[in-house]
Amino acid sequence: MTVAVEKVLYTAKATADGGRDGKVATDDGKLAVTVAPPVEMGGNGNGTNPEQLFAAGYAACFHSALKVVARRARQDVESSTVTAQVGIGPINGGAGYGLEVALVVSLPGIEDRAAAEELVAQAHQVCPYSNATRGNIKVDLRIA
Repeated sequence: MTVAVEKVLYTAKATADGGRDGKVATDDGKLAVTVAPPVEMGGNGNGTNPEQLFAAGYAACFHSALKVVARRARQDVESSTVTAQVGIGPINGGAGYGLEVALVVSLPGIEDRAAAEELVAQAHQVCPYSNATRGNIKVDLRIA
């Protein structure tokens, strides 16, 4: 299922030069990083990598979505955190590569496990990254 945006509110623009072993920068200059394959994938690890960038974006976006749904539910999530773990590996017998994600959500201000799980499930429906990945890759939601 394709998710269509009703109205674009913002467009991010980044340009890569050199692929996984080069540089990536946004058009506004706020992000400019060297990328390099991790040691685990045969690289030197002397830079960030696309999976780390994806993890950072997903964690930040999901945490914002969590705050939105918590505010609506009048729940306190001020001390919460979201850690995104992005894995990469072969798919289709090695014909290509795929991603999987684990989102580990820490909600120390919420003692009721069912309430915590409900907030995380609602955030998963609101988060743009979750909506973009739904049905495409495995996303595991965990309460820390």
